[in-house]
Formats: sequence, structure tokens, C-alpha cells
Amino acid sequence: MHSVILIPARYPSVRFPGKPLALLTGATGEARSLIRRSWDAAREVSGVDGVYVLTDDDRIAEASRAFGAEVLMTSDAPRNGTERCAEALDLLPSMPDVVVNLQGDAPLTPPHYVEALVEAMADASVEMATPVLRTEPHHLEALRADRKAGRVGATTAIFREDGTAIYFSKEVLPFADRAAETGIPVFHHVGCYAYRPDALRRYAAWDMGPLETAEGLEQLRFLENGVPVRCVEVEARGRAFWELNNPSDIPLIEDIMRREGIA
Repeated sequence: MHSVILIPARYPSVRFPGKPLALLTGATGEARSLIRRSWDAAREVSGVDGVYVLTDDDRIAEASRAFGAEVLMTSDAPRNGTERCAEALDLLPSMPDVVVNLQGDAPLTPPHYVEALVEAMADASVEMATPVLRTEPHHLEALRADRKAGRVGATTAIFREDGTAIYFSKEVLPFADRAAETGIPVFHHVGCYAYRPDALRRYAAWDMGPLETAEGLEQLRFLENGVPVRCVEVEARGRAFWELNNPSDIPLIEDIMRREGIA
């Protein structure tokens, strides 16, 4: 399959303005921008035919071109990364079979997460897929700590036995105390998506629904419009995963990079 990775990035943010240009210091002491580290992560994925940064901001575009990224300039109309990916379809040099949205706030995404998504798209019935990671006790506690502190952070997913998504939420689902009693796992949703181009075009034509609006989660628009979302369980393989949602996440991510030797 012909597949590409798109990294949507925007400058305005309620929680963290200018987040793509925030600096993260790795194991060697070198500070690189978040958008650079996201691009670095995308370049580690095997079997894809191109990696592009999508933005409507000249500052992000200039910084991205400076480290060698190919940039596609979109309008300022997209309200989320999926809409930005849909707009970028007409800017690509050729139409891919699979579009991967590697969100620009997840520089710790291991390449095998993305490779698992592309592999899942080999099933022609799958229109959209996204990775989920079974939480370990310390991981789950970090999710719960964010909610207790009132921080809007990571997302959890619940899905059927066949991997079809039931719901995604910024709350810890299922109810974590009861889940611990019954042994039901809590799955951290990894903010990365693979789509068919046709599914992306249909997405852009739909209005935001009440669930997407309430949760602030773009993938819920697919569920609200009856499009199944395939959750692909991935294994940590010794890699820690965390997203940069708030400024307070920077030292957490830098600590992970130092422990794992990420330059």
C-alpha cells in the first residue's frame, strides 16, 4: 500500500500556545522543538512513502523547513488535525492508499505503533484505525492524577472484542476503581490515526457532533456518523508513552527521553 504520514501542527492553543515550537531536551542535552521531535519519530517508521508537516503558520513552516521537513501549507479553516489532513489530500503529489495522522504532540510514539496501524489497514473493510495501549499500574495512576488535578490530558478508549471502538473519553474509562476490582484493563488511546482518503473526505463534510464537542476528541465524529473505528492494541516493548498536552508534561517527557537514551 502507498502510505504517507502527515503531522498537523497549529500555533494557537488554549492550553499551550505555540506548543509545536516548545523545546524538549533529550539524553544528549540537545534541545529540539516538539515539531522536530515528532518529525524524527515519523522518520523512524518503516514502509511509508513520505512524511509531511501540515500547518497554516509561517513560524512552524519556517522551523520545519530548517530541519529538512517537507511542508504543506493548509488554510486556517481546519478545527482539528483530521480536518487538516483531509484538506491536505489535494496538496499531496499523489493520492495514497492510507493516510497516517501522527499528531504533533506525541514525539514518544514508537515506530511499531504506526506500523501496526498501516498493517491493520490491509483489511479493506477498515476505514480508520487507531492504537490503544494497555495501561500498567504506574501508567494508570498518572492518568488518574491528571484528572484529579483538573488537567485535560490523555484519552482512554473502550472497545469490543473485535477491536471496534465503543467510545473515547478524556475521563478514565471504564470507572477505574471498579475496573481494578474486576480486573478490566484500562486502555490509553494513542493520538495517532490511519484513514482511507475517502473516509477523510467524508469526515470533513460532517458537522461537529455533541460528543466531539463535549469531549474535544476529533475521532468521535466518525462514531457519531456511524463509521466504525478499529482499535489496534499495541505493546509497549519497553517504551514509555506520554503526550505533550500541557506545559507540565515537558519535564515528564524529557525524563523519559533521558531514561531511554533518546537524543
